[in-house]
Amino acid sequence: MSESPSNRAFLSLGSNIHPETNLPAAVKELQRFGRIVAVSQVRETEPVGFADQPNFLNAAILLETPLSPEELQFEVIVEVETALGRIRDPDNKNAPRTIDIDLALFNRDVLKLEQRQIPDPDILNRAFVAIPLSELAPEQMHPLENRTLAEIAAAFENERPSMQLRPDVILF
Repeated sequence: MSESPSNRAFLSLGSNIHPETNLPAAVKELQRFGRIVAVSQVRETEPVGFADQPNFLNAAILLETPLSPEELQFEVIVEVETALGRIRDPDNKNAPRTIDIDLALFNRDVLKLEQRQIPDPDILNRAFVAIPLSELAPEQMHPLENRTLAEIAAAFENERPSMQLRPDVILF
């Protein structure tokens, strides 16, 4: 790990292949790269974009880390997803997966990491991203929207009933 000031990385997690095992395993792996400050509740959600697959379990974590966003995106996330058997289907980006880890926010930075935008645009478009992130740090400002994560999540209130809480899945 590089020696730099501590950064706040907000990570979205999802799985629909053995998610009860893979989500906690991902969190365990991620804690090797910093200190887990907060963990959201786990929610079960219907798949998006490709419906013919099992439901997903989604969550989020806040990781304090000395790593750069590039190190997280291109080394840590790839390493953890690979270790947990993630196989990317080139023909279907919404295919079932053992684990999907997305760097959603990094401090209050606005970044482009190859094709990946930080903050993740899905924060504004997907309840299963916005709501878990808001549990981690409700007052965290979205760097482009001038709204807090709690305010963004509130826009998805009508979708909360379709997101079944899964208290049986303990992440940390």
